[in-house]
Amino acid sequence: MIRSLWAKRGENTSSSNGSSAGLLHRDRHHHDGMQSQKHLVKLILLLAALAAAVLYLAKPPPIERALMLAYSPSQIRESRLKPANAELKLPVRAAFVILVRNSELHELRATVRQLEDQFNSRHRYPYVFLNNEPFTDEFKQAMEWATSGDCHFGLIPYEHWSMPPWVDRVRAKWAMAMMGSQVPYGDSESYRKMCRYESGFFFQHPLLDDFDYYWRVEPGVEFSCLIPYDPFKFMADNNKVYGFTISLREFPVTVRTLWKTTNAFRAAYPEYAVPNNTLQWLTTPNGGYNMCHFWSNFEIASLSFFRSPQYMAYFDFLDRAGGFFLERWGDAPVHSLAVAMFLNKSQVHYFDIGYYHNPFQNCPTDPQFNAENCFCNPNRSMIFNDDSCTNAWLDL
Repeated sequence: MIRSLWAKRGENTSSSNGSSAGLLHRDRHHHDGMQSQKHLVKLILLLAALAAAVLYLAKPPPIERALMLAYSPSQIRESRLKPANAELKLPVRAAFVILVRNSELHELRATVRQLEDQFNSRHRYPYVFLNNEPFTDEFKQAMEWATSGDCHFGLIPYEHWSMPPWVDRVRAKWAMAMMGSQVPYGDSESYRKMCRYESGFFFQHPLLDDFDYYWRVEPGVEFSCLIPYDPFKFMADNNKVYGFTISLREFPVTVRTLWKTTNAFRAAYPEYAVPNNTLQWLTTPNGGYNMCHFWSNFEIASLSFFRSPQYMAYFDFLDRAGGFFLERWGDAPVHSLAVAMFLNKSQVHYFDIGYYHNPFQNCPTDPQFNAENCFCNPNRSMIFNDDSCTNAWLDL
């Protein structure tokens, strides 16, 4: 009897335990299922966020393009001509070309004031100001007052100041983040847009259509010596195509594939090879790129050079490669490589003009000229710096 009761109790206990185990198993299975669903939801949300980011990067908001359509004609292009220049006959169709923001007004005023005092007040060459945003009336009025030449103000087209559609924006953004603070402007997209613009588009702006030569000027630079002759006329009279005042070496991390891409261009376009070019100036003994380049923040050059079929083919080749954004190809090495490929030394001129762009300067070393006409220290001239390539150029 007792045995049978214990047996029944055991059966009941066994049955109860089996039922509890089953419930526990079902609870665990349900819990695991819920956890899996939560992980799946999180994964879906993460993928959705990533997809949205990719879509945003690949197709940025069209606000800039829309704004371009809303600008008035005077915001897109305006010329302010001075009555005193109506009968002026300049010896060369030339202009100063300045890429500048409205916020850089006062830095540019100081630069233009020096340029006028040291040179242009005696010649009255015109100025072309370019901006990726409309110039303010304050900016236009200040430049009109500060200059002796006519003033032309132009808006840069959206297509010229943007990342082209064939560049992988995700890769480009990642490359910028990785370069970061390794070099100046390493993570800057706007700086890359500027380098691309100065490499392939500035000379296409309609405001430059009537000019044959240009002199690039940047806000904040200094002209530390009197310029007693006309560099534009010197270029035209002596068949010079490109002029510089400082040369130096590029940061290798910014141009990792530029030389490789340039050599690919040379192989694809052998018809553009020029005898007696100056490629040896910027190549190493083993055929690599030694990083030498003309510092393009000061350039006096023929616009026909940049508009030539060979230069345009070179720029388009580089642009399609994407290195302006996937790396940080600067307009200075691009211009320099083009000059070295397409010109001979007699077409390029070193201007020993007093000039300062932080942190480097060119300062004439002739003691009498310097004492009478300059306020720079010749001992600090870039030509004495180990990173300068100018002496190597002069020795060609």
